[in-house]
Amino acid sequence: MPDARVQSAIAHWAPRFVSNGVPLTDFEEVTAGVERWEDWCRAWSARAAVHEELGRKALADGYKLSAGEHLTRAAVCYHFSKFVFVIDYEQMKAAHRKAVECRNLALPLINPPGERVLIPYEGKHLAGILRKPAGAARPPLVVMCMGLDSTKEEMDTNESVFLARGMATLTFDGPGQGEGEYDFAIRGDYEVAVKAVLDYVGSRGDLDAARVGLWGVSLGGYYAPRSRIRQAHQGLHRALGAVRMGGILRPVARAHPQHVPGPLQEPDRGGSARARRDADLEERGEEHHLPAVHRRRQAGRHRALAGRRAAGRGGFRPGGALLSG
Repeated sequence: MPDARVQSAIAHWAPRFVSNGVPLTDFEEVTAGVERWEDWCRAWSARAAVHEELGRKALADGYKLSAGEHLTRAAVCYHFSKFVFVIDYEQMKAAHRKAVECRNLALPLINPPGERVLIPYEGKHLAGILRKPAGAARPPLVVMCMGLDSTKEEMDTNESVFLARGMATLTFDGPGQGEGEYDFAIRGDYEVAVKAVLDYVGSRGDLDAARVGLWGVSLGGYYAPRSRIRQAHQGLHRALGAVRMGGILRPVARAHPQHVPGPLQEPDRGGSARARRDADLEERGEEHHLPAVHRRRQAGRHRALAGRRAAGRGGFRPGGALLSG
């Protein structure tokens, strides 16, 4: 029988894995063979290697589109193999390197193709993936903000939604996220990183810097509207709007209500018990620098995660349930 952490992963993660590109068959087969959390990264890396081998063979045989699809699938499987796998930092880093390697190899092969970009930030760089719809000279752009454990390597299906509608996408790992976690501490004032991204966008002639929107998932669903609101408060109106998938908005909305649509300024206190509970959590979280979403999960895991991210590197030992953002 799987241990508690494996059971927690299976119970919580199936929709996310599948919607972000992991074949359902892979999820069912790999998780059926994992009894201990200690074996999670190894098992998923083995499945990712199958897709990587298929991709490299297709590329060698000249089937570029198929190669790109196999390698993209390999990248997302490598990503989820190391997903909050914090009990073995070296194993986690090795899987992360493979996720980045496979996605980078896939970028020129997929449709539309992608470009790895390096965005100047605090003397170093933030890594990103830029994709543009076919035939567009200077398309509008969606800047995609990651969550607490999200990375750009799992965003292919989300990018495709915007690309199919004529918008370019720039998915990036911010400070404390993905490739950015090795050099930079996670930060609540994420608008600093977004400003660096928008400065980079403005330096390119192939994007319409006057038509830029922000999109965020999970914790990024807090970062994106926060960055839009903060920039508007500072008189910078380079991002036209923000779309969020999850995340806490109310603390920033209350601080700068003039920049927030009325329906978003107050939470729903009626209705379900969950809605009332969420509203109370947001109120209690306002005194903290980081959003309340950090405190909704098991405290042990987040104390450990905050310690590693605050240092910008290093290993740690987690506690608590396997939930993510």
